[in-house]
Amino acid sequence: MKRARLLAHLQRNDCVLLREGAKHSIYMNLKTGARTSVPRHVTLLPYTVRAICKQLGISYPH
Repeated sequence: MKRARLLAHLQRNDCVLLREGAKHSIYMNLKTGARTSVPRHVTLLPYTVRAICKQLGISYPH
């Protein structure tokens, strides 16, 4: 999945960018307070996207 598509999905599900790290962006779910990092690769593997969504407590994008 393209990183831009994942970031759009995160924004639709009330997740915001907290800060930029050295190699990752840190996102937080405003509803639950859960945080996770999103790598800055153009394409992300499906299991990486699934893990990010699970950590933030949101559904997997279809």
